[in-house]
Amino acid sequence: MLSGLHLELTGNRLSVVGSDLDLTIRVDAAVGGHEDGAAVLPAKLVTDIVRALDSGQVEIAVDEEGARITSGRSDFSLRVMAADEFPRFEAPGGEAVTLDAENVATALEQVVKAASGDDSRPILTGVLLAAEDDGLRFVATDSYRLAVRDLPGTAILGRDQTVLVPSRALEVTGRLLGDADELTIRLDEREASFEVGDVTIVTRLIEGEFPNYRGLIPTDHPNALVVDRTALIDAVRRVGLLAKDATPVRLAMTGDGLELIAITQDVGQAHETVDATYEGSDLTVAFNPGYLLDGLEVSPGDEVRLETIDSLKPAVIRSVGDDGFLYLLMPVRVS
Repeated sequence: MLSGLHLELTGNRLSVVGSDLDLTIRVDAAVGGHEDGAAVLPAKLVTDIVRALDSGQVEIAVDEEGARITSGRSDFSLRVMAADEFPRFEAPGGEAVTLDAENVATALEQVVKAASGDDSRPILTGVLLAAEDDGLRFVATDSYRLAVRDLPGTAILGRDQTVLVPSRALEVTGRLLGDADELTIRLDEREASFEVGDVTIVTRLIEGEFPNYRGLIPTDHPNALVVDRTALIDAVRRVGLLAKDATPVRLAMTGDGLELIAITQDVGQAHETVDATYEGSDLTVAFNPGYLLDGLEVSPGDEVRLETIDSLKPAVIRSVGDDGFLYLLMPVRVS
């Protein structure tokens, strides 16, 4: 049953719902309705059919024998499933809070990617939403990197309140925010909903204790590198061409600037220097180039500041002139 899409027509309003119980998505659309009713159609097949049709009007008719989809010269007949066996769509009953879509979209782009994709550690697959000072904080980590983004003046939680939202629900939400002006969020004890235009996403919250991420962020750092963000991104991409099979990229930082190095046995090596300002002891730190790029690409501003302690302790990337985003990255041990 969960492999199907629940279609319900009321007047000229069509509601389409898909669900795997943990995540439910409902889309409402204005249509030319003829007779109210509901049916469950096979999701993948219906999606493939509609995508394959030529542009133009599509008609779906359902009776006791099944569903018929017609458009132009195309005609499909499908079996349907009983609509009353499909899980009922119920949005959380919490208070609705409306946020600026652009700000939330930026925050999700910066943070969601840092969440884990390993379902054996469900806590780390979530994004923590926390009340922070006068605003909202987004936090995600997969134990290799940590992303933190603050939205000042955005209050949807009570004092010291936190919720843990599955990252895949927020990833879907983020994809919907591009052309939207507002996002409406509702929270209750077990579920959260995100409404963008005619689309509503409902997800179960993750139960459990999120790691003490504050304890991971160094309070002091003896070394700091300031570098043009775009220049560093381009250099990491070029040098990373030689970083095959999880080979790290080394950042050698001195008073003369920054050198990037990648060495892959039996393949070759790459070196590139980048203009930078460095304060501290000469230091070489190695990072997974993909994780490093993930942080640099979503950091705001023209310059970033890389704060380090030594070659083994967490490094922190911050934007120069913007304290709203922080990206912490674990170094890779190299010989």
